[in-house]
Amino acid sequence: MTQNLPLLIAAIVTITLALVFYTTGVWSEKMQGQLKKWHLLLFWTGIIFDTTGTTLMGTAVLVRNRESERKSFHKLSLFVRIIWLIPYLSGMIFGMIG
Repeated sequence: MTQNLPLLIAAIVTITLALVFYTTGVWSEKMQGQLKKWHLLLFWTGIIFDTTGTTLMGTAVLVRNRESERKSFHKLSLFVRIIWLIPYLSGMIFGMIG
């Protein structure tokens, strides 16, 4: 367990940073009333940390090699996919509407 701790800590830190950058970008844009270049930079930084953290978490499951985690991972990945579909579909719908 202790040898996998740095991987788990890195995953937690990067996902938390993604949350911070996404939240800062969203609220900054909301308060200013328009999208600016630095908001986009915050969003892209959030995406980078999100991707990194998600990759580390999936890697941690394989590195720890716990049968229960490997078997239940599909439940988490399905949930994440459903959540991911919300902005994907809403963007597509709003793009078609106008």
